[in-house]
Amino acid sequence: MSVWPTSQVTTPALIGSEGELVLLHISIEPKLLEDLLEVLARLDFPVNPELHHKPNSVTVEFPAWSAKVDSVRKLLKMYGFDPQCLGIGQPLAQAS
Repeated sequence: MSVWPTSQVTTPALIGSEGELVLLHISIEPKLLEDLLEVLARLDFPVNPELHHKPNSVTVEFPAWSAKVDSVRKLLKMYGFDPQCLGIGQPLAQAS
């Protein structure tokens, strides 16, 4: 017999009029970081990026509503970034 619950309790995702709140991540070469941040500043919603540095890449993460993912992808393509560099994480959960 275990003292641990057998089922996991999940916290519901944040859902608004523009879909679920998800975590977007973009991995690029370090030399492109400044250009990427300038592109992200052109989005029609505020971006507060979190940067994760690795030897040969930088990952930029920020939350966005799922309805905004296509506009992020289009803007990346418009400014010469590969739209495939955009990844979508799991929906962000509500704080308890």
